[in-house]
Amino acid sequence: MTPHLSRIDIFPVKALDGISVAQAEILERGPLAGDRTYALFDRQGRFINGKRNAAVHQLRSAFSEDRVWITLAIAGNALTATFHLQEQRPALETWLSDYFQQPVTLRENRELGFPDDTDAAGPTVISTATLEAVAAWYHLTLEETRRRFRTNLEIDGVPAFWEDQLFGPDSGPVRFVIGNVVLEGINPCQRCIVPARDPLTGVATPGFQKTFTQQRATTLPNWTHPSRFNHFYRLAVNTNIVGQRGQVLKVGDSVSLI
Repeated sequence: MTPHLSRIDIFPVKALDGISVAQAEILERGPLAGDRTYALFDRQGRFINGKRNAAVHQLRSAFSEDRVWITLAIAGNALTATFHLQEQRPALETWLSDYFQQPVTLRENRELGFPDDTDAAGPTVISTATLEAVAAWYHLTLEETRRRFRTNLEIDGVPAFWEDQLFGPDSGPVRFVIGNVVLEGINPCQRCIVPARDPLTGVATPGFQKTFTQQRATTLPNWTHPSRFNHFYRLAVNTNIVGQRGQVLKVGDSVSLI
């Protein structure tokens, strides 16, 4: 198999469930259109996400095809609630405030979204083989591993940890191409507490980070630069996009290093 883009996942509301799409347009400042466009905030202006609140994991979300409607449900409860993200925002915030038992505000940023790394605001990249390798460390399914690590672009037709080639031995970016879109790999993505939890229940996997760190250190391919790891709890690659607004990434696009 030749290297190709096999999957695109975007997360319309930061920290909530993602959706798989066949293509994604690139916004002017680099992120994928529709990815983390919205985020939840508490009364202190801090993100409400899985890092701070494990209740996020039991909140299911689904979106209309045009991503202007959100349907919410609580795990184990058949009741659902559907809201228009623009026209019914006060009602949505009330529902979320009741669920999280604190005041919740939904904010929107259509130019940049709410990326974890504002210096590398492009899509995160990982290979299917990497996810399969990590899944095997814990006897997880591929789909559960995807849910835990929440990456945007998945590359198939390459070996595990192939994406480690997308960052160099220093802070200089590494350029690569997906279809006609040029991207720059910046650094290996530092992980948080979220991958250590079951994505549907929030229950922590015992020893997850210790096992991950040990396995990651001992399975580094010869193309990986250990100097870029202050610790080995890192997976996937943060990127920036070198291109113009309106370019489109599509599932099936070829992938190559420059």
